[in-house]
Amino acid sequence: MNKSFASDNWSGVCPEIMDALQQANLAHVEAYGEAGDPYTQSAIQKFKALLGDNISVFFVYNGTAANVLGVKHLLRSYHAVVSAKSAHLNEDECAAPEKFIGTKILEIETEDGKIRPEQVAPFLSSIGFQHHAQPRIISISQVTEKGTIYQPEEIKALADFAHGHDMFLHMDGARVSNAAVALGKEIRSFTTDVGVDVMSFGGTKNGMMFGEAVVFFNPELGKEFEYTRKQGMQLHSKMRFIAAQFDRFLTDELWKKNASHANKMADMLAARIRDFKRIKITQEVSANGVFVELPEAAIPKVQKDYFFHIWNENTHEVRLMCSWDTTKEDIEGFASVLEKAIEY
Repeated sequence: MNKSFASDNWSGVCPEIMDALQQANLAHVEAYGEAGDPYTQSAIQKFKALLGDNISVFFVYNGTAANVLGVKHLLRSYHAVVSAKSAHLNEDECAAPEKFIGTKILEIETEDGKIRPEQVAPFLSSIGFQHHAQPRIISISQVTEKGTIYQPEEIKALADFAHGHDMFLHMDGARVSNAAVALGKEIRSFTTDVGVDVMSFGGTKNGMMFGEAVVFFNPELGKEFEYTRKQGMQLHSKMRFIAAQFDRFLTDELWKKNASHANKMADMLAARIRDFKRIKITQEVSANGVFVELPEAAIPKVQKDYFFHIWNENTHEVRLMCSWDTTKEDIEGFASVLEKAIEY
């Protein structure tokens, strides 16, 4: 079976993470990530080395929980979240924010998946008006759902805007490792140092088996999150199997190694696609995703061998995702199938 270009979630678990899981399986360890669990304590220290000491870190099972619970902890039900329409929190959480928080999401249409302060400003008129949901959080994705990346100064502008209006800035960092590699910067340079309040830190899309982290950049904001996590059914009893993965993930920059490879493969895939004059790359290739408009008739033919998701049915735009385990051979195989598909 050929590897797909559907999602970096489709990839397997990298060998280093698999080994870490095996090592964590050799003995009994205190449950729920308590103080007697050395894996959880070590992973938290690794996060502090990466992002700074003044943070609090909580491990959860999946990205939906990380996003929804991280946001929920800072909201009341009459509050609202401002996000790009394309944001995962808005479009791909099956209305979990609405169900579990009761909050309203205020959408912003974007061409590139990124939002700017001036786009948020119109919602400020609702503040203090008792008939409207109260804007409380700006939520951004890094990398965005359209494959684009915020520069640190863009994030700082949003954080400053949010804080100036008694709001918070949340970052969906499902692919934060890919963003750091693409920017050539440390993760803290566009999180801790520019005013992000809470982030979902992703691991599953970058070689882990399961597990995400909710990071509060002010421990006061994360106070009592352990109860939010428990009520949200995300307190993993055998917490060490999430923590051991992150402990290894943050050792010897494994996160950077995996993300660098995935980004490199996306660059290679984009270069190969540019050989086809009838095909248009629709977004800047910044991280590990390539967005392409394909001839409609070619799509099902290529999907038989290398599956991918259709992003826009009307324009026949598709998303091609590379992973830590994508190879040059995968790319050449895809290009060969694509070439045959567009000949007919």
